[in-house]
Amino acid sequence: MRAFFSVALIWLLGSLALVQAQETTYQEGVHYVVLPTPAPTQDPEKIEIAELFWYGCPHCYAFQPTIEEWSKTLPEDVNFRPVPAMFGGQWNTHGQLFYTLESLGKLEETHDAVFNALHREKKQLQTTDEMIEFLAPYGITGEQFERAWSSFGVKSRIEQAGRLARDYRATGVPCLIVNGKYRIEGKMAGTFENMLKIAEYLVEQERQAKQG
Repeated sequence: MRAFFSVALIWLLGSLALVQAQETTYQEGVHYVVLPTPAPTQDPEKIEIAELFWYGCPHCYAFQPTIEEWSKTLPEDVNFRPVPAMFGGQWNTHGQLFYTLESLGKLEETHDAVFNALHREKKQLQTTDEMIEFLAPYGITGEQFERAWSSFGVKSRIEQAGRLARDYRATGVPCLIVNGKYRIEGKMAGTFENMLKIAEYLVEQERQAKQG
């Protein structure tokens, strides 16, 4: 009887391990897309996770608290990078706002606030006057904002983001791009949590490829 229970326990543990392995294995074309041509990454020495987003997207707004906390737990060899989607119109305006805040060194303290302004406070933030009024409490003057808004550096980042959106071949947001090679979409993952799990799986694949 004791031998029977030992065999049963071994079988049970083996079955659980098999189920766990199946749950953590993801398939190309089912859970993620392999890009035909890899997109450039910010730091070739690290494995990059880029989040393509739009401030005005309700799904991006809902995803923001989750991905913000998750990004803080990433290991040293992983670089997390938000990339505003440049799909025209308001998308580009809000993308320019993102890079303006980044150039002013104010992105960290205003990123969530911009999301909240659009979705909770129902602001539009379509004109520079609206943006300047909104950002005044953060110590940004109109002159500082307009100088950064029109700067060569911000315009260069906007052009770069436009190229990345094309390279990513994305049709919606939010989506995650792992190391410029794999695109994870919400409709494929099913949930925000699954998007992050798939990203972690692909990061590990990239890590093993580098080591091997």
